[in-house]
Amino acid sequence: MEKPDLQQFPITPGVYLYKDANGHILYVGKARRLRQRIASYFRDDKELSSKTRIMLSHAQSLDILSTGTEKEALLLEAGLIKKHRPRYNIVLRDDKEYLLFRIGTEHPFPRVEVIRHNRKRSGELRRGKTFGPFSSGTAARETWKLIHKYFPLRRCRDVAFKNRTRPCLYHDMGQCLGPCVLPVKKEEYQAVLAKVGMLLEGRSHELMDALRDEMQQAAEQLAYEKAAMLRDQLRAIERTLERQSVVLHRTSDLDLVGVAQMPEGLALGIVFVREGMLVDGRNFFWPGLTLEDMPELLLSFLAQFYIQGRAFIPPRIVVPWLVTAPGGNVALEPTLGEGGTDAGAHVSESMAEYSSALTTLEAALAELRGAPVRITSPQGIDEDRLVLMAMSNAREAVKTTTTPAMAEVLARHLLSKIPVRRIEIVDISHTGGQQTRAGMVVFEDEEPVLNAYRSYALDDDLLASAAQAGDDYAALAAWAVRRVASGPPFADLVLIDGGKGQLAAVERAFAEAGIAGKFALAAITKARDEDGKADRRAGNISDRIFVPGRSNPLNIHAGSPELLFLQRMRDTAHDFVLGRHRKARSAAAITGELTRLPGVGPALARALFEHFGSLAALAKADEEMLRQVPGVGAAKAVALKARLSALVIPAVK
Repeated sequence: MEKPDLQQFPITPGVYLYKDANGHILYVGKARRLRQRIASYFRDDKELSSKTRIMLSHAQSLDILSTGTEKEALLLEAGLIKKHRPRYNIVLRDDKEYLLFRIGTEHPFPRVEVIRHNRKRSGELRRGKTFGPFSSGTAARETWKLIHKYFPLRRCRDVAFKNRTRPCLYHDMGQCLGPCVLPVKKEEYQAVLAKVGMLLEGRSHELMDALRDEMQQAAEQLAYEKAAMLRDQLRAIERTLERQSVVLHRTSDLDLVGVAQMPEGLALGIVFVREGMLVDGRNFFWPGLTLEDMPELLLSFLAQFYIQGRAFIPPRIVVPWLVTAPGGNVALEPTLGEGGTDAGAHVSESMAEYSSALTTLEAALAELRGAPVRITSPQGIDEDRLVLMAMSNAREAVKTTTTPAMAEVLARHLLSKIPVRRIEIVDISHTGGQQTRAGMVVFEDEEPVLNAYRSYALDDDLLASAAQAGDDYAALAAWAVRRVASGPPFADLVLIDGGKGQLAAVERAFAEAGIAGKFALAAITKARDEDGKADRRAGNISDRIFVPGRSNPLNIHAGSPELLFLQRMRDTAHDFVLGRHRKARSAAAITGELTRLPGVGPALARALFEHFGSLAALAKADEEMLRQVPGVGAAKAVALKARLSALVIPAVK
């Protein structure tokens, strides 16, 4: 990439995006002063890191986004990295591996639920309070069971809560207050929730002191049943604490990060200390990185883990080291003013940039936490020992991973020049050519990316005019056109559920759209039995993989990890599109029946279905609930209720 005219760039904070010839984002960075940061990329190659030189060799254009403050630039950078996952950024690929506890705020009697933080519930996460992360699913669910055994909170979903007519079995067992039907005071329920919140935040000793005081008061008031319940809660918490190791002072809440250089790349470990006790830890690995990437790794990891990952933010985060004195190339990317050549100026500006980035990150985390947050180096022997423990854990986690990376194995089979990390899988579902849906699921680094799943409603009339109704070839070609229109990020591999005919249809559509060869294409189809028919028997591990330009399937052994992985992705796509198609078919049937009512058109029928979600919920709705839908008045609500009563006959008990 040629050096641009630096005068066209402002000196304000902002984000810059390097793109290749196809407009794909290669790298996203932020800067206090955009002009100076961009200038730092166009100096002597010897002063640039190897990763930067490689990135610039592929870059063809540069876009900028100015922001008002450096903190806004930090948040924007983290969001763009999470969305586009640029190839030359350090990306935290951990959206699927740890759990959070969530207490909602949208319901008067919230429940405690265990969720994966990458689920498509970002709105709910913002409205609720989350606790975590917890890397062990077993430990998280054991904690959930302990909470519900000793703290009487509801477990049922909102739909069951709303439609319940009598208390459930958990109320009879003393494990739920029964707010669904009983006159439970909100203050009483919120008091129980507050105790659970203290437990999940790690304030166990503070909670135990409060429980002892409350138990003593209950005993003095002769409320022995309440005192016994508080005693059981106290003992349960004590048993939990006995299984945890005390490593620091009782009041210490902090996360400690360690980074280890491995022959294959950089390994990062993080341990979580709550009230002085080591409660959990996580390990991460980035292949191909070296120690010169450590500053960028630390800043990028902390921003993505705590801001985008919405992990619990402690008052202190301990990192292996901080820049305190001149010496060495320590910045994310060495920064230089235009025309400068002095090496000392590089280091000085690098340190200033790094220090400013840490300060900005602290401010952003403090705003999210609602209290001060400090990023420091280890203070004392005990903290230094925990940082070394985090490093050792990360190093051992890499050593125990002996299987080759799936991305490299797939690249070898597909003759791809780059690792196959991001894969899109597409499948078609329809009923006699109607309600045609194309479902696309996305896997990245062997894990599903749920927020990237897409369902495409294809035009049945258009498909019927282009080919025979129900033609999967035409449907897949139509999907390919829609997919290109959606734009990047594109996958490293597009996998089609079908044979050579379906593969050819998608290949032709991509070629006509002008993106042929931008990513690998493959199709997965069922193996053939002795009669030449598709072998659909359960447990079949001999599916075949076809690629363009080859008449025979790839030589992938039956039962191999890579073939089983491709089969798992294909099955995930099949289940996803089948569920979306069933929903579309159900919606079409219900809306079709509703449109037979006078004054109910397709728009109102669709609004009714979207409001209630199912025919069963519609049938249970009374006239007052029906009137909450825009466009439904009193008379129309009466007519709707009568028709729904005729449509749905209650089961005989």
